Amino acid sequence: MAHDAIQKAAENGAESAIVRLLGARSVVLVGMMGAGKSSVGRRLASRLALPFIDADAEIEAAAGMTISEIFEKHGEPYFRAGEARVIARLLANGPQVLATGGGAIMDPSTRALIRDKGVSIWLKADLDMLLRRTKRRSDRPLAEKIKDLLPLREPIYSQSDIVVESRDDPYDSIVDEIVAALPPRLGTGAEGAP
Repeated sequence: MAHDAIQKAAENGAESAIVRLLGARSVVLVGMMGAGKSSVGRRLASRLALPFIDADAEIEAAAGMTISEIFEKHGEPYFRAGEARVIARLLANGPQVLATGGGAIMDPSTRALIRDKGVSIWLKADLDMLLRRTKRRSDRPLAEKIKDLLPLREPIYSQSDIVVESRDDPYDSIVDEIVAALPPRLGTGAEGAP
C-alpha cells in the first residue's frame, strides 16, 4: 500500500516536471490514421493535466463540415492549406497535447512549427494494425490509400523527437512509455529533476 502511494507521488512529480519543462511548447502526436493519436492523446493529456486538442475536430469546427465533405467539395490541397493554418493557430496556444491528422506533418512549414513550438511523438503502427483499425471508417477520405501513403510518410514521421510503437496493449501502457521518454528529451533525467 505504501509502495503504491510512493509510486503515485513519483509519477505526479515526473508529470509536473514534464509540464514545467514544456513551458509553452505542446506535445504533438503524429502518425498515420488508425495509429491511436486521439485515444492515446486524451489519456496523455489527462495524465499531464493539459488540454487535449484534436486538430481534425478543430478543422471540422472551423469549416463547418466534415473532413470528408471538405475533400469532396474543395479537394485535398484546400484541406491541407486549412489544416496548416489551424495547426499554426493551435501551436500558438500551448502547452497542450495535440493530435494531428496523418498528413499534417508532410507540410514543411507545419513540420518547422512543430519543431519550434512542440515535442513531436510518432505513434508508429504497422500496416496490418492500421488497416484493421481504419477498415470500417467511412469518415477518413484517404483510408483506402494507407498502403500507398505509409512508405511516403514514414521517413518524415521518423524525424520526430520520440518514436513509440502503437500496439494492441492498453493505451495507458503506451502513455506510460511516452511519460518515461519525455523527461530525457526535455533535458532532464528520468527522475524528473531538472
